Amino acid sequence: MSHNAIDVIRAKRDRNRLTDEQIDWVIDAYTRGVVADEQMSALAMAIFLNGMTAEETARWTAAMVASGEHLDLSAVTRPTVDKHSTGGVGDKITLPLAPLVAACGAAVPQLSGRGLGHTGGTLDKLESIPGWRANLSTEEITAQLNSVGAVICAATEGLAPADRKLYALRDVTGTVEAIPLIASSIMSKKIAEGAQSLVLDVKTGTGAFMKTEAAARDLAKALVAIGKANGLNISALLTDMSIPLGRAVGNAVEVAESIEVLQGNGPADVTELTVALAREMLTLAGIDTDPAPVLASGQAYETWCRMIKAQHGDPDAALPKPNHIHVVEAPATGTLTTLDAYAVGVAAWRLGAGRARKEDPVQHAAGILCHAKPGDHVTKGQPLLELHTNTPEAFTGALAALTGGYQIGDSTPEAKPLILDTLRG
Repeated sequence: MSHNAIDVIRAKRDRNRLTDEQIDWVIDAYTRGVVADEQMSALAMAIFLNGMTAEETARWTAAMVASGEHLDLSAVTRPTVDKHSTGGVGDKITLPLAPLVAACGAAVPQLSGRGLGHTGGTLDKLESIPGWRANLSTEEITAQLNSVGAVICAATEGLAPADRKLYALRDVTGTVEAIPLIASSIMSKKIAEGAQSLVLDVKTGTGAFMKTEAAARDLAKALVAIGKANGLNISALLTDMSIPLGRAVGNAVEVAESIEVLQGNGPADVTELTVALAREMLTLAGIDTDPAPVLASGQAYETWCRMIKAQHGDPDAALPKPNHIHVVEAPATGTLTTLDAYAVGVAAWRLGAGRARKEDPVQHAAGILCHAKPGDHVTKGQPLLELHTNTPEAFTGALAALTGGYQIGDSTPEAKPLILDTLRG
């Protein structure tokens, strides 16, 4: 049966379910350039407005996976398990998590990305380590998974090319927020990476992509359903992103904090989420090991050092330091009641820790240290935030972003749990 783009657009415009054949055809034709950008734009908007069933979304995802290579991890001798976060402020969890899970006996093929906007990128953080290399071949990935148990690297160009093309289109057509398109974008890359199991960290709050818990829950359900339909062992944690994770936001500062976690003296919230995600990953991988004592023993830190060395990095090298520091002092004595994750994330971005376009460079030394978190008592004049940059003219924009982003009052804010729920396939 022959297909054409207009019939597919009309079907979704009129709220009809797309057939498997229509989905397979339109993704393949768009990847090859047969379907024009303006036609796929119209289809994306129809999906944004009218949605997709779980079956449609699973098939859409599978078609995007089929548009490119599938990473073959059959030569890896350990059970493979991956993790994906929907992104947040101070979210350096991948850095301590991958070596921790590897130290417990699994293989973690963590193919990561770079930051855009107020959410940081894992590769940007790791590239602050002198000599560290993000780009690895499939053979190097497999060899490192067998020798070390963990790899954090850039995705190969051949994985899910349909997603790369469609993501760029969604970005300029106002369709980024469509849950079926978000879910299929995330899962097409993760399925193509070839791991047997996947744990998702779906964040909600001001610093997250999904601002409300209801929207985050809908996304988590969609992601888990796609994973199940495509044969993955999968679960999702709903986690809070209304305040920054840990005390470091940026690149080198987040690496330093990750090392603190691996050495047993990191912030409580980063350690809590790292251990919780590790437990879930190990459960899905069928490994009956408690990660908490493994983290406390230093084994995960040893695995971190081996992982960094395997990618030509020097785990003992000094991390970049900023040329300029500005300290934001507490304007009054009292309790810090608010520290808005989005405000801090935008401020770090403006200092040079992030990028507005994917082509932009980042400053490895840029970032923010949070000297107080909500619930802490502060005294007027004491340091609240420490801003790092190599471009001092960036302080003006960063301080503007922080306006209203922190508040000091008389009452202690109600403590909100970091992990809100777990959804399993």
